[in-house]
Amino acid sequence: MGIIDSLRHEALCVPMSGIDAVINHGRSKPGLIALWAGESELVTPAFIRDAATTAVEAGETFYTWQTGIPALREALARYHTRHFGREFHANEFTVTNGGMHAILLALQATAGAGDEIIYLTPGWPNLVGAAAVAGAVPVPVPLRISEKEWVCDVTAIETAITPRTKAIFINTPSNPTGWVATREELRAIIELSRRFGLWIIADEIYSRFAYGMLRAPSFADVMEQEDRIIFVNTFSKNWAMTGWRIGWLNTHPSLSQKFATLVQYSTSGVPQFLQRGAIAALDHGDDYVNAQVTRALAGRDLLVDILKKTGRIDFAVPKGAFYLLFSIAGLDDSAQAAIELIDRAKVGVAPGSAFGDAGNGFLRICFLRDIEQLKAAADKIDEWVRSR
Repeated sequence: MGIIDSLRHEALCVPMSGIDAVINHGRSKPGLIALWAGESELVTPAFIRDAATTAVEAGETFYTWQTGIPALREALARYHTRHFGREFHANEFTVTNGGMHAILLALQATAGAGDEIIYLTPGWPNLVGAAAVAGAVPVPVPLRISEKEWVCDVTAIETAITPRTKAIFINTPSNPTGWVATREELRAIIELSRRFGLWIIADEIYSRFAYGMLRAPSFADVMEQEDRIIFVNTFSKNWAMTGWRIGWLNTHPSLSQKFATLVQYSTSGVPQFLQRGAIAALDHGDDYVNAQVTRALAGRDLLVDILKKTGRIDFAVPKGAFYLLFSIAGLDDSAQAAIELIDRAKVGVAPGSAFGDAGNGFLRICFLRDIEQLKAAADKIDEWVRSR
């Protein structure tokens, strides 16, 4: 028996991300257009960087509040009040080390070994991996395509509920499909939560990236105060802060101390100088986010126009987020296709199989990128498809 065989079964069996496998293959390839990750090529705006730099120079380098500095929690309340049309309060928020940390804490609070967590698929693989490492059982409910539109079957969610189910994880707008839940669908899922006594973990990190509307419908629009909903979010996407690793939880105020304790036993808090940058993002970044959404929409429309002309690429036009999930006639192994795209077309995309069995046969491309870079990538994909 080797050293690695002595690890916990859950840690030993968790698979490597299919996205990372493709990135590792193509990372050092010269001339590659890398569109596999969910981020733009832009650095964090100067007004956010400057706020963090000023805080470092002022000596804000010590231990801090487990839930986040009061100024950031108050800024989060202002931001939500401004964008969700009702009043929020600072004691509803807990600052985390990124959106992934927020999800981990939500899982730790709601599900343990042997408990089941329902999620929609194709879906972001980190939720599945994190739940499995914790010993919980992720239960997929596939979205389906109907008339070139991704559709959520709430009845299928209900059918998946068992006595072991503890939580329903809902990501809307969706990575990777671009599906956006309607208010009616959100109400129906809340009703399931109430009827079966389940938690909802609401991943709404792409809520500002909703096309044709100011923001996507949210559980916050239709919930009652005592509903069992934990919102997980991040600064990564809206404000080009992926490398900062800072996010937040929005919960019932009575849960604040419990989540503070979970932060204490995981990371012991977020660096205070990073939190100063986050305050600047929330209070002064609305115009930047609006510009990013406009940029993403232009990228989406360009990709759609070029790829549909091949006659062999099929997709549902995404209503939200900033990914296009597309299939190619005759493509069965999306992991192999992603490798082939790197080697033959010098374009890096994420394989749909990384997002669950329902994603196999698809490829995902991020369109929150420079428009000329996207055009070059789309043309290369077009050429590759026509040569197959």
